Amino acid sequence: MSKTFAIGGKITVNRLGFGAMQITGPGVWGPPRDRGEALRVLKRLPELGVNFIDTADSYGPDVSEQLIREALRPYDGLLIATKAGFTRGGPHAWHVNCRPEHLISSTKKSLKQLGVEQIGLWQLHRIDGRVPRAEQFGAVKQLLDEGLIVHAGLSEVSVADIKAASQVFPVATVQNAYNMADRDSDDVVDYCQETGIGFIPYYPLGGGGELARAGGKLATLAKAKGATSGQIALAWLLKRSPVMLPIPGTSKVAHLEENMGAAEITLSNGEFASLGGR
Repeated sequence: MSKTFAIGGKITVNRLGFGAMQITGPGVWGPPRDRGEALRVLKRLPELGVNFIDTADSYGPDVSEQLIREALRPYDGLLIATKAGFTRGGPHAWHVNCRPEHLISSTKKSLKQLGVEQIGLWQLHRIDGRVPRAEQFGAVKQLLDEGLIVHAGLSEVSVADIKAASQVFPVATVQNAYNMADRDSDDVVDYCQETGIGFIPYYPLGGGGELARAGGKLATLAKAKGATSGQIALAWLLKRSPVMLPIPGTSKVAHLEENMGAAEITLSNGEFASLGGR
């Protein structure tokens, strides 16, 4: 099983990345409760071999990108991926806005906040049902054509959505909710594997469902392997597909170190199948 994946066939990253949503305040709004710890988390990432970090302009908003710049710029060997397509009204309040002018202005703002001339991977945070798809996808193509972004991805999409977008621009990644308990995107994972598109599962730890209950299969296997249930859940994702790029997030260094331990865990075919593998 390869531990790396080449996004867009060109930017190679270690497959276990980091999602930078939780380094913001409660409700993904405002600054973190412990700013110093959030910066320590970010600075620890390269030391743990993490070179793929996923964020968005809406996380905070702006806070996540600003902290990443403070902690990690000039990003030697790191891929900082960001997203646009939401506006924020307050804690837990998310409003889709994928009008072309908003997508383009948001991307230019992200360039400034991250302190870069190009964004290596930029993702459309949602497809906006109120805006013609041709306009949204056209804006993504414009960002690529103007060199503001290198690769583009989609989030919360179906196979049909990916095929439609691919008619306008190369889709490098797809980011959908996916974990052991939430398998609704199994067909999307399979399609991404067939086509070489990176699949970024957000909420990768999920709840584990019945598997995670005390005495359940996940907890039992974790105990047998001297691991935590969360580490086994991440190892399961890595085993699921070679295009899988889990991005567990946290605001604590100790939890980060625990999550990254999953990269060293190998599940046998039997262990994978016992947890619902395909």
